[in-house]
Amino acid sequence: MFYFTKTPFWLKRLYPTCLWNYPRVAGEKKIYLSFDDGPHPVATPFVLDLLKKYRAKATFFCIGKNVAAYPDIYRRILDEGHAVGNHTQNHLNGWRTPNDIYMKDIAEAANYIDSNLFRPPYGKITLFQAKNLRASMKGKKAKVIMWDVVSADFDETITPIQSLQFVVLRASSGSIIVFHDSEKAFEKLNYALPRVLQYFTEKGFKFLSIETN
Repeated sequence: MFYFTKTPFWLKRLYPTCLWNYPRVAGEKKIYLSFDDGPHPVATPFVLDLLKKYRAKATFFCIGKNVAAYPDIYRRILDEGHAVGNHTQNHLNGWRTPNDIYMKDIAEAANYIDSNLFRPPYGKITLFQAKNLRASMKGKKAKVIMWDVVSADFDETITPIQSLQFVVLRASSGSIIVFHDSEKAFEKLNYALPRVLQYFTEKGFKFLSIETN
């Protein structure tokens, strides 16, 4: 399995219309946590409890079928002031899925997730798909949200400590960080997230949700 834990500049330039991170501003300390693949009955409440403890806001990129399965948890995300985004209905890989099927899957998820934010599963989306998102998201002008730091909590070959180190050593002000509120990632999420929140809070950072406008 190959992936970048810190997104290189040249990859960002290949998809310049996507939001990879916010620009650094002198004197500001802001980090944008994001969580993919939920809601999950154990992982998502765990994340929400921690965010509340640290008065942190985040963005949850939800899978439509999971929202349908756990509507109360999805409602809690919104009620506690976090942002949400469309992560397709069935976690499809845009590079391996015919355009018509992919766009219909996003449209189905939009029935459950009212947001103009979109994150492609695996970060894989074609230029055609990216340009035609509006039609699949109830006419909203879509913002494709990527990331610049990956926790790698999904990777079964690394340790929880490594997952923590990927974030602590690579994140800086303006970073969009990816975790996963899923069963597969929970062991590493359980270890890394509270320590990430504590570490950056002690350094004076604020945790914000991704802007929808």
